[in-house]
Amino acid sequence: MFDSLSDKLDKALHVLKGHGQITEVNVAETLKEVRRALVDADVNFKIAKNFTTTVKEKAIGQDVLKSLKPNQLMVKIVKDELTELMGGDSAGIDLSGKPSVILMSGLQGSGKTTFSGKLANFLKNKKTKKPLLVACDVYRPAAIDQLHVVGEQIGVEVFSNKEEKNPVSIAQSAIAHAKANGHNVVIIDTAGRLAVDEKMMNEISDIHQAIQPNETLFVVDAMTGQDAVNTAKAFNDRLDFDGVILTKLDGDTRGGAAISIKSVVNKPIKFIGTGEKMDAIDVFHPSRMADRILGMGDVVSLVERAQEQYDEEEARKIQKKIAKNKFGFDDFLKQIQQVKKMGSMKDLMGMIPGAGKMMKGMDIDDDAFKHIEAIIHSMTPKERENPKIINASRKRRIGKGSGTSVQEVNQLLKQFTQMSKMMKMMQGGGGKKMMQMMKNMR
Repeated sequence: MFDSLSDKLDKALHVLKGHGQITEVNVAETLKEVRRALVDADVNFKIAKNFTTTVKEKAIGQDVLKSLKPNQLMVKIVKDELTELMGGDSAGIDLSGKPSVILMSGLQGSGKTTFSGKLANFLKNKKTKKPLLVACDVYRPAAIDQLHVVGEQIGVEVFSNKEEKNPVSIAQSAIAHAKANGHNVVIIDTAGRLAVDEKMMNEISDIHQAIQPNETLFVVDAMTGQDAVNTAKAFNDRLDFDGVILTKLDGDTRGGAAISIKSVVNKPIKFIGTGEKMDAIDVFHPSRMADRILGMGDVVSLVERAQEQYDEEEARKIQKKIAKNKFGFDDFLKQIQQVKKMGSMKDLMGMIPGAGKMMKGMDIDDDAFKHIEAIIHSMTPKERENPKIINASRKRRIGKGSGTSVQEVNQLLKQFTQMSKMMKMMQGGGGKKMMQMMKNMR
């Protein structure tokens, strides 16, 4: 996500390195490259030009703060303006209705049905709501079946009626069903088309008028770039929706839609889709996204994800085992499972400041732990509990059983030993010893 844009912005902002003051000459050169990078990322030229003009006005004549270099001050100005361009603050979702009705709109193929499920899953697990998913696509039976599969996957009821061909009637019946059965959120998945047409717009307008939803959300595929922004404008002119959902931001997207959609429709991006799994949904935070675009990572989101998976009881057990030198491979496996629940490895690495540059060109597989898990699963319970007993013949057996080499088994055992020592030192407050050990590991 945004890899190409991040690289180009990084190169552009490096032009200022070494200058004592930001002047019209050196800032013009930098902003020309910034504008080119934004246009290459599929940001509308007019928006890119206005953006760089605003940055220039704020940058010209500013003395560089004593603690900052010119390029660092420029990065701060660009970051602040990028944040503002994408909406400034994160926008909430209106859940005040009884039930709260959320109407999903968008073109066919934008990921509307899948995201309806992700949103239901998010509200169920993070907001302790009891959602009801509603299938209002009367043209594609496959869309109704897909929603039922999604609902079953996340444990959320799906309301549908294949006999009824009027989506307004289905939506109204679903709301009545929700009230009668204790559902406090109703998420209505509507029909999409391959392109914006009058029939489609009339239909979604009729549903909107009949049910008066608390939230009308427009779902758009971020990979369609500037087309996504144009489609959003067409929908907003007709529907006056409340917010945007950007899907497929984990793909090979140039990011133009995320950067420019707010300034075109003047509606906030509320959520983003960051993967295929049902928990791959994030609240959109403009400032955090600006940090990631500029290669600064997103430590706040990383910590939040870690806290969501943090199990206090399990952590206490692990601490006791470390103190008694009884931390084994079964415990290590549990730690891996918690990391995997936090999201895709590529997404997590993007949240670590500077990691994007370090991992450039590397293909980070979501199954990054696959061979480690295979090696551990090939060990006997006794070997997992006490790795010290793993001798040469055991290593050969483990390697053969896991489809890996003895060298890979040795590497894992070495890393495990080093990690165990570090954990022991951290618990015992041996900071200096640990720093020395880390130097020796290089």
